Amino acid sequence: MKNKFLLGLALLGVLATSCSTDDTSDIVINDNSTVNNGGGGGGTQDPDTVYLSGTYTSDLTLDANKTYVLNGSLIMANGTTLTIPACMTIEALAAGSNVYIAISQGAQIIANGTADCPIVFTSNAANPQAGDWGGLILLGEAPINSVSGNATSTSEIASLPYGGTNAGDNSGSLRYVRVEYSGGAADGQSENNGFSFYGVGNGTVVSHIQAFEGKDDGVEFFGGTVNADYISVVNAQDDSIDWTEGYSGTITNAYVKHGVDHDKAFECDGYNTDVGNNSSPLFWSKPTVNDVTILGLGSGVSAEAVRLRAGTQGIFNNILIEGYAEGFDLDGDAGASSDNPTGTGVLSGDLQVTNVTFVDVLDKVKNDTGEVFSDAEFFTGEGNATGTDYETWGAGWTVE
Repeated sequence: MKNKFLLGLALLGVLATSCSTDDTSDIVINDNSTVNNGGGGGGTQDPDTVYLSGTYTSDLTLDANKTYVLNGSLIMANGTTLTIPACMTIEALAAGSNVYIAISQGAQIIANGTADCPIVFTSNAANPQAGDWGGLILLGEAPINSVSGNATSTSEIASLPYGGTNAGDNSGSLRYVRVEYSGGAADGQSENNGFSFYGVGNGTVVSHIQAFEGKDDGVEFFGGTVNADYISVVNAQDDSIDWTEGYSGTITNAYVKHGVDHDKAFECDGYNTDVGNNSSPLFWSKPTVNDVTILGLGSGVSAEAVRLRAGTQGIFNNILIEGYAEGFDLDGDAGASSDNPTGTGVLSGDLQVTNVTFVDVLDKVKNDTGEVFSDAEFFTGEGNATGTDYETWGAGWTVE
């Protein structure tokens, strides 16, 4: 994707351009505040407002006493750290896909809010809508299966490298962070999510995050090993939680609530079908998913709660699904050597559900894998799941 930075609201910014062919790195100076650039505008501008965009090659620490507006693509380069204090709200120009924050490989974000003082990324529109701006992107050096060896792939938004061999890679920490009205689309194939984790390693802390009113996916994992807990996704218009490219972390305590426009609660791919599984030795997505509540709009409205396909594996525990035509939809081809051996994972015990409760679900399991197995071979402990205690851990910092 060719990024065009949107700088229409920048105040007397000093721009420096790079000779690189990487469009995401064109702008190298970013602080367009009236504080640093002499004011102006007939006295109508807030001197404590800072406009952010461009590529930072040194650390950036936001000041709790200032107001920040994201008016383009903000990219933290390798070796830098973006630090955001608790209680801060960063508004993004409602200009679509080219307004986002990307934490490159080797960079970090330190965004540690609290339940009383979350960090919020939102639209600056008077009447915000899903898709107003991009979202938050982290790129790490953990394994992905879309490439072989220690090669890297390139993110669909920002065109930045990700992937590698460091499962313990550290992209920083996100605690009590909410992303609102994200999901701006560059085209039919390239869309921002609320949170995008590209090859992010398990040295990264992701705890208490919410994606609210997003146009595309709420949270998506492109390979990597990062663990995430206390995830809330409300009113995502595409999938709420998505994984692909060999993701193998642990998701614990997740809450999904669908709005009128939605797709799946979970869309789970063993590999990126647009690219192929190029790992050697071959591996598939296989996360562990614990303590989940999924709320649809009723069995006559919401279609699939969990789509499992492209050879994904995974171990699910304590899953409550309410209000869907289908609970689990499994797609694939017969045979362990097929390109999409989803059903083989069921037979081998690599794709299993333990303790699940279905409420207002017409078809608990739909098997389109080419393999023959009973419901009992796929899930056990029906009626035993209680889901996650969202009323407790989501209190105070989430919105619905």
